[in-house]
Amino acid sequence: MAAGLLDIESLRREEIETILARSKEFQPEPGHTFKRFDTLRGRTIVNLFFEASTRTRTSFEIAAKRLGADILSITGSSSSVSKGESLVDTLNTLGAMRPDAIVMRHSASGAPHFLSRHLPIPIVNAGDGTHEHPTQALLDALTIIDRRGSLEELRVAIIGDIAHSRVARSNIFLLSKFGGRVVLCGPASLLPREMGRIAPGIELTCDMEEAIRDVDVIMMLRVQFERQEEAPIGANEYFRFFGLRPEHIALARPDVIVMHPGPINRGREISSEVADSQRSAILNQVENGIAVRMAVLERVLA
Repeated sequence: MAAGLLDIESLRREEIETILARSKEFQPEPGHTFKRFDTLRGRTIVNLFFEASTRTRTSFEIAAKRLGADILSITGSSSSVSKGESLVDTLNTLGAMRPDAIVMRHSASGAPHFLSRHLPIPIVNAGDGTHEHPTQALLDALTIIDRRGSLEELRVAIIGDIAHSRVARSNIFLLSKFGGRVVLCGPASLLPREMGRIAPGIELTCDMEEAIRDVDVIMMLRVQFERQEEAPIGANEYFRFFGLRPEHIALARPDVIVMHPGPINRGREISSEVADSQRSAILNQVENGIAVRMAVLERVLA
């Protein structure tokens, strides 16, 4: 099996630290853009996205180009899958073209793992169903380090649609390797009890104020209506009980940081006052996505 990055759960703490340390080296100086390297010159990467994406797909493209690689982006609607071709046949076709790596997002949990068993090409998981989103957790970790200096033994609240969140799962696995304690919060219908058992130190609550009290980091999540047959509660009611507002910030630690993987829905899961405040690290997360994905692609291919 070719080396790649399929999940956070199977990574050792030392591997995570190595990726984050290299990501730090790729971060641009204040006021500057990302440097260009020749590390992956001559390599070809395929971005294969069967789900919509702006941040992840674009940042992988920029990361590859900053390392000197050629990258081709293919969406599900522009692939032969839309003509009825099976996923296996599409992947075998791509494999026959001999790319050096495939970055894949798919709505089915485990799709990148399946691909990795059938192709001798490094696979990078860019999000698979409700399973994991490893590079998102890594860029979240880098953002926390930038703001807090360390990942050690943090108390983190993850609030929103826990049931359908691959971001929540990857962050739980990562933070638990550094002694973090995670509080999961959301409507009861979106807060499966089994999530409390996937790693040590997890608490579950439907009370947002309880979740936020004395935390170091608040991670808000989008409600993934596309994965649900019907919305659990109306937008206004959801914002009333689970929307992050300025009054909530006072319950957390004085230096709390607010994060969101995007896209954000203002007035549903987060208020504009919080999203645009000094406590917000949302745009820092976007920028760090490039540095982290440069480190991951280099690790996979160099």
